[in-house]
Amino acid sequence: MNILYYGDCLDVLRNSIEDESIDLIYIDPPFNSKRDYNVLFETIDLSDAKAQKQAFADTWSNIVYLDEINQIQELNLSLYKFLSTLDDLKLPKGIVSYLTIMAHRIWYMHRKLKKTGSFYLHCDPTMSHYLKIVCDLIFSKKNFKNEIIWCYSGGGIPKKDFPRKHDVILRYSKTADYQFFPIYRPYTAGTVLRGRTKVKGKYAEKGLRIEGTPVTDWWIDIPKLTSPTDKEKLHFPTQKSEALMERIIETSSKRGYVVADFFCGCGTTIAVAQRLKRKWIGVDISHLAIRLVYDRILKPYENKPKAFRKVKENIEINGFPRDIASAKDLAEKTDKSRLKFQDWVIEIMMHGVSNPKKTADGGYDGYITFHKSEKKKDIVLIEVKSGKCGVMKLRSFITTVINEKANFGAFVCFEEFITPEMKLLAKKQGQYHPELWGNKYDKIQIISLENLLKGENIKYPLYQNITFKNASSISIIEDENENADLFE
Repeated sequence: MNILYYGDCLDVLRNSIEDESIDLIYIDPPFNSKRDYNVLFETIDLSDAKAQKQAFADTWSNIVYLDEINQIQELNLSLYKFLSTLDDLKLPKGIVSYLTIMAHRIWYMHRKLKKTGSFYLHCDPTMSHYLKIVCDLIFSKKNFKNEIIWCYSGGGIPKKDFPRKHDVILRYSKTADYQFFPIYRPYTAGTVLRGRTKVKGKYAEKGLRIEGTPVTDWWIDIPKLTSPTDKEKLHFPTQKSEALMERIIETSSKRGYVVADFFCGCGTTIAVAQRLKRKWIGVDISHLAIRLVYDRILKPYENKPKAFRKVKENIEINGFPRDIASAKDLAEKTDKSRLKFQDWVIEIMMHGVSNPKKTADGGYDGYITFHKSEKKKDIVLIEVKSGKCGVMKLRSFITTVINEKANFGAFVCFEEFITPEMKLLAKKQGQYHPELWGNKYDKIQIISLENLLKGENIKYPLYQNITFKNASSISIIEDENENADLFE
């Protein structure tokens, strides 16, 4: 089973993954905790609707790290002393916090790797020197294998400095018995002309095997995703190219091996692992990211019903309610959990966007956008109630829908709170008559959580739902038989 975990990867690493069970770990953790990390959605023209999340604000805070550094003391004393020294040196708290939180998680990642496994840490030059010491203390300096330099072009050019156009990827093994499968690039024309092609090697290109030279730790042949029109582009701030992940996955795993990314973001690692027929584990603290990754994995198979069903059946999403009992459990916890409950309903169950400006009764919790043309966007507002509600709360939401000039309103609550009076009030709001096909849709729709879990959703014209950015058209390895095993 391939698994997507929603939550802090520390919790997942501690509680959900067996020791020495993963062949390859790649991570590309964000550094700036204040970054609006998940820009996954189309915004709509409402003044208080900003479709950006700061999903890491709590986890990467300068307070939480104090608890984690004390926990590290019990795991690795040398690591604790290093981090404490940095704290004493009065480095910016953001740096110490980041390194502490990363060190804690990398320590557990080391435990989850098989003895033959490999670890890749992608970072920019501002933090690579600190992170290398952290990894030396966890993996042992003797298991450091490469400082890979990924060079690229594009982007802005500073006037007073040399343009910074490379990332650093630190590569470690778990033990001396690690697995590595070299890949080769073609010889240059000059090398061929000089006759210096005696070195044996194979380079796969379009299914052909030709002689070549081994790829080194200086990667200049993989472009960065810079153009907004690039077919892979998902408008995700830290997105990496599939070609980069292909190289890492192919050199450190084989078909059927387990690949994990504990900060999976928009899911490039997971998408490439799926295409190369590896098993995979993806973790992200943002439910928005988990939804995007899930859709991205399934998209290449949407016109292949049997393959689509097989892939979907082999994906588990862990961390969201699966039944009404667990949904109620999430809804009835603390106020913070109540907000998570709303986000789960809106973004996972309804494929919408949560309103980042949380309001008391009288506002709305989320929205969906759809449109008739590129210039015309229509809006569905969503209100989610985690507890008792009635006619007065529904009437307040209807007023919001009217004031915001939305086309529809979806009122979501548990079945036990829906009354005949509420249904009558909703029906009295009339219907929406789109020009296409002549269908009619209730302007205010009441949906129970029970029916959402059964697959029911709001009914509106499906011209084109543009709330989610389209996942890239990931190419897949074609099998002659559509029923071929995709997960051998």
